[in-house]
Amino acid sequence: MRFIPREEGQGLVEYAFILILVAMLVLAALVLLGPPIGNVFSNVILNV
Repeated sequence: MRFIPREEGQGLVEYAFILILVAMLVLAALVLLGPPIGNVFSNVILNV
C-alpha cells in the first residue's frame, strides 16, 4: 500500500491533448481554406 497510483490528473491531460489536437486542426483548416473563402466574399461584395 506504499505506492498508490494517482490517476486524478490523467483525465485532465487527455482532455488537454484533445483540445490541442482540435485547435491544430482548426488552425490548419483556416490556413488552407482562409484565402479561398476570403476571395469568395470579396467577389460577392464587388459584384453587388
